[in-house]
Amino acid sequence: MNNAQIAAKFEILADLLEFQGANSFRVRAYRNAARTIESLSQQISDLLNDSSQKLTDLEGIGKDLADKCKVLVESGKLPQLDELQKKVPPSVLAMLRIPGLGPKKAAVIYKELGISTLEDLKQACQDERVRALKGFGAKTEQTILSGIDLAATADQRVYWAKADKVVQRLRKHLESVEGIEKLTFAGSYRRGKETVGDIDILTVAESSTEAMDRLGEFPEIEEVIARGDTKMSIRLVSNMQVDLRVVPAKSYGAAMQYFTGSKEHNVKVRGIAKQRGLKINEYGVFRVDDDGSESYLAGETEKEVYAALELPWFPPELRENRDEFKLAETGLPELITVDDIVGDMHMHTDATDGLNTLEEMIEASIAKGYQYIAITDHSKRVSMANGLDAERLLDQWKAIDKLRSKYDGKIQILKGLECDILEQGGMDLPDDILGQGDWIIASVHYGQNQSQQQITDRIVGALENPNICIVAHPTGRLINRREPYQVDMEAVFQSAKENNKFVELNANPARLDLNDIYCHAAKEQGIPIGINSDGHKIEGLDVMRYGIMQARRAGLTKADVLNTRSWNDIQKLLGRV
Repeated sequence: MNNAQIAAKFEILADLLEFQGANSFRVRAYRNAARTIESLSQQISDLLNDSSQKLTDLEGIGKDLADKCKVLVESGKLPQLDELQKKVPPSVLAMLRIPGLGPKKAAVIYKELGISTLEDLKQACQDERVRALKGFGAKTEQTILSGIDLAATADQRVYWAKADKVVQRLRKHLESVEGIEKLTFAGSYRRGKETVGDIDILTVAESSTEAMDRLGEFPEIEEVIARGDTKMSIRLVSNMQVDLRVVPAKSYGAAMQYFTGSKEHNVKVRGIAKQRGLKINEYGVFRVDDDGSESYLAGETEKEVYAALELPWFPPELRENRDEFKLAETGLPELITVDDIVGDMHMHTDATDGLNTLEEMIEASIAKGYQYIAITDHSKRVSMANGLDAERLLDQWKAIDKLRSKYDGKIQILKGLECDILEQGGMDLPDDILGQGDWIIASVHYGQNQSQQQITDRIVGALENPNICIVAHPTGRLINRREPYQVDMEAVFQSAKENNKFVELNANPARLDLNDIYCHAAKEQGIPIGINSDGHKIEGLDVMRYGIMQARRAGLTKADVLNTRSWNDIQKLLGRV
């Protein structure tokens, strides 16, 4: 059993334990172990066979989890998991993804009403049977009903970041075939969408049989759905579908264009082709003569395909039929890249809910080549994260003052804070404290069920505070887990513009907030967007690339992004120098 399969088993075990109301630390231990194992470069089986290494040396893997890894590698099964699966149907776990439901209430619904699917639960809510359960009521029933669609989507699509790990393993597996001449991963994955439903692979190969045979040997395969002469579909243990197509070399570019663009983008492309007396499909671009006969024009590369239609090559992230065709008339923008980022202005340390020390986060940021960073631990309102009160915050800022001389010439360290916007409005710490910082972030963590007017007023009020620099994750969403709170983003943007403030694109793959639509709207209004990691550990700084991908989907350039500038230039934008 490979790492991905072991990680999947631990994730399912965590879901089942959570459903049964097990200790939250125990549930979290399995989830953390799954993440650790999935990201390992070495296979667990190899580590077990290496006497010089111990599984317990891995982060989050204690003796009990190490023993379970050994059992899974040797037998492919885990008795504890098998026993739990006999008691709880797998379909029931989808209920845990409904925002606000929770494992205890999900268990009551299953036991009292015998409901095991989202479809049955939806019907029960519509029949008003759920509200009759003890501890529920009409409001809870409505909350469940409104969250069912989100839960269904979460069961079908995964974060781009998670799909990317699967893609990299597939790439490595398939690239070992000498007969595969070209290999591309297309679809929503290539467009960098926040979530990915399935994976499309395009290849040019000497032998389609050899390529498909190799895919059939992928360790994470659960079943072969279908196999033909040039196409093969499989389902992985994670339930993700993978489609492999072997195409002729002269059609490779056309296939890339066809299987990458969104439906809307491709409809527009076909319309442009028709206007020019051409036809385009996954096999190429063809001229259609008066007698209906077709002659091949292009198809080997994407650039040739678009050029045949008198169009530029569109970066995959832009292929959504928003404004890319209009932009093409005057020249497509040069989209931002990770290399354009010179600082990270949202990160946490072990002073609150981070895992690494202040100096460790600084050293990791130096390794990334950043010019500056802002240390932004939570304020006291976030008590579950051990948020900082005024005294502890000032102590941390004093420590930063001392460290500045140590790191002078290497990196600039900004005294920052992620300060909560209180439910009743206003900031979590007084202005005379906030005014001593360099970079104060405002964020909403509580009161997310308030009315649109209340939440909007809270955020606008924060932006009007002279000590606040930026609003973090402005809509509060968690992809596949929590819908955005109700907020008037037009009013937020207007306030940001009037007060010379900024909005954040949080690069955490579970957030990516702002989304691409709002990022584009902020760009249109000339509001600089800060792309930050919100890293809670050293490895968390690596998520910056997900934020960059989201920014590219919004058409952002280097000039649209705040932290491509020097700290001095940012201060000028704030009106401080």
